[in-house]
Amino acid sequence: MANVFITGASGMIGLALTEMLLRKKHRVFAVDERNNDLIGTDQNYTFVQCDITDKESIKSIIESNQIDTIAHLACTVDNDLDPLVTDAEMKRSKLCDKFLYETADKCGVKNIVLTSTSNVYGLQKGREPIRETTAEKGSSNYVDMKLTSEKLLMKAMKKSDTVPVIARVAPIYTAEFTDNLREHVYDKKEDVAYIYKEGEYGFSFCCMYNYIDFISGVIEIPSGRYEGVYNVCDTRPITAKEILDFEREHHRIGAVIQRNPPSGVSFNKSKGKTDYRFFDPGAAFGNWNIDNTRAKRISTFRWTLSNTK
Repeated sequence: MANVFITGASGMIGLALTEMLLRKKHRVFAVDERNNDLIGTDQNYTFVQCDITDKESIKSIIESNQIDTIAHLACTVDNDLDPLVTDAEMKRSKLCDKFLYETADKCGVKNIVLTSTSNVYGLQKGREPIRETTAEKGSSNYVDMKLTSEKLLMKAMKKSDTVPVIARVAPIYTAEFTDNLREHVYDKKEDVAYIYKEGEYGFSFCCMYNYIDFISGVIEIPSGRYEGVYNVCDTRPITAKEILDFEREHHRIGAVIQRNPPSGVSFNKSKGKTDYRFFDPGAAFGNWNIDNTRAKRISTFRWTLSNTK
C-alpha cells in the first residue's frame, strides 16, 4: 500500500485515478479548489480543498504523511484547466511547481509524475515515429507552460533521491469524452464533420485509462532508475475514419462531407497560441505518430478506442 498525493484531484483524470488507487487499497491524499463526490466515501481518502498555489496547505500534507508518489495533475487541460490557456494560467502553474518539487525533495518522496503534453513536439517532418529524443517544435502557451514545468522538475531533482517522471501525454479521450478526437474531424465554423480521401490518415491520442495505468505502474515500481521523459499515448494512431465511425456509433455526429486534401498548413498563430484543442486541417497529413515504446516498460497500454469505457 502506497501513500499517493494527487494535485488536480477533482478533475476528470484526477477522479478516475483516485477511484483506481482506492480499489487497490492505496491511501490517497488529494487537493483541488473544487470538491468532488468521492469525499467521505473511503477511509483511505483524505481531501483538502485549496488552490494549487496554497503553499502551506500542500506542504503540510506532504510533510505529515510520508508520501511515496506525487501525481501532479493540476494545471492540465482535460483535467482541471480550460483549453484556452492564457498568461494567468502559465503564471499560476509556475508558482506551484517550484515549491511542490522542493517539498517533494525535502520530504523524501519516492517519485513524482508530472503531467506534460505531447504537443511539445509540434508538427514533425518525415515519417519517423516521434520519440522522447525528437526535437521540441511545439509553439503555444500550453507547450511553454509544460516545458517550464519539466525544466523546473529536472532541476529540482538533479541531486535528489526523488525520481522525476515526465509523462508527455497525448490528447486524452474516453468513451464519453471525445472533444480532442472531434477537433480533428469537425469544422465548427461550418458545423459539419469532414473527411479527406478514405480517412486513412491518423493521429496519436491517449485513452485516459492508459495514462492511469501508467501512473499506477510508476507507483508500483519496486526500485531502480526510471527517471526521465516518457511518451504516454495509445500504441497505434487513431485514423480519421475510426473517429467518425466511433462518433456515429454513439450518435454524436451526423452527415460527413468529403473534402479535397489540403495543400498545406495555414496555421492560425493567434488561435493556436492560446487554444489547446485548435487543430489546423492543413496538418492532417503530417507526422503525428508518437512512439510509446519506452513507456511500455512500465505499463501495457491495453486500452484503445474500441474498448475504452
